[in-house]
Amino acid sequence: MAPSSLPRRSVLAAGGTGLALLLAACSTGPAGGSGSSSSSAAAAGSPSASGDAAAFPRTIEHVYGTTEIPAAPTRVATVSWVNQDVALALGVVPVGMAAVEFGGNAEKSTDWFDAALEKVEGAERPVTWSEAAGIDAEAVASVRPDVILAAYSGLTREDYDRLSKIAPVVAYPKDVPAFGTPWQQSTRMIGQALGKDAEAEALVEDVEGRIAAAAQKHPDLKDATFVYGTVDPTAADQISVYTLVDNRPRFLESLGMKQAPVVAENSPKDQAFFFTWSPERADELESDVLVSWALDASVADAIEADPLLSALPAVQKDGLVLQVDQQEVLSVSAISPLSIPFALERIVPPIAEAAARSRG
Repeated sequence: MAPSSLPRRSVLAAGGTGLALLLAACSTGPAGGSGSSSSSAAAAGSPSASGDAAAFPRTIEHVYGTTEIPAAPTRVATVSWVNQDVALALGVVPVGMAAVEFGGNAEKSTDWFDAALEKVEGAERPVTWSEAAGIDAEAVASVRPDVILAAYSGLTREDYDRLSKIAPVVAYPKDVPAFGTPWQQSTRMIGQALGKDAEAEALVEDVEGRIAAAAQKHPDLKDATFVYGTVDPTAADQISVYTLVDNRPRFLESLGMKQAPVVAENSPKDQAFFFTWSPERADELESDVLVSWALDASVADAIEADPLLSALPAVQKDGLVLQVDQQEVLSVSAISPLSIPFALERIVPPIAEAAARSRG
């Protein structure tokens, strides 16, 4: 809720951690609530539901070559973000997964994952491990997986080689940067690895339908221009802007919004997921809506009081949406078939309201 001094500006529920943590977690380089949160496909299958046995062996292509999966997996481990959500949405409960340490709930999971898990009869909570210091191969090995899913990740070649000694590894696709796999591609890739190709296609179709319905419900989003990034008067780089390599801007475009032309014109050519912008040129960052995240709601006041940042066109037009709830930030930054319904309910309405205000 917005503080009383900010009756119109969109400020989402408080929480948060440092900017450096979120950027590092989503880096394109080597890794160095409740609500309507489950997909209709999430409850399918048993805790170890495997795919079509006749479809195996099968070979999966990825950034480090190919991986052969000899039989339908029954013990699935996941690393990084997103992968555990996709497996569960396809009816397969991971035996082990990375703890959700940014945006996680008290269980170091997410509300959308837990809601889906509750719908799987007889499911046991996965074993979790910390990835704060990198991939923990020893912890992964301890759950005795027969496949390791990393379709959405920043898996290094060293990580891949080390994990491959444990079980077949599905790394991220060769045509995307690290941590840049679109949720649809992660879903199809994991569906292929699990022998659930048809289920994956149905899941993508279902979730895309939900997005389309949300776009219809919020017509103010259509053709509204946006900048998705971070604005923080206390940061070394006060303005950072996400490019279309990142899933956050992709999500807003799927709702009918348009990334501001200034972002496309200035995006790096090396598939970087963000670039920095000089505060002295804040007035050039033209858009109807600016979506940012911060430590707490007071950052909105600091932005408006800053002589340079207050010149941001979206701030001038009351189109700033400040996200300060970690789980809400995670639902879009590490977007998945399970997090999207959560994001549609919690993230989208304030953005649509900001678009309506900004465009009058």
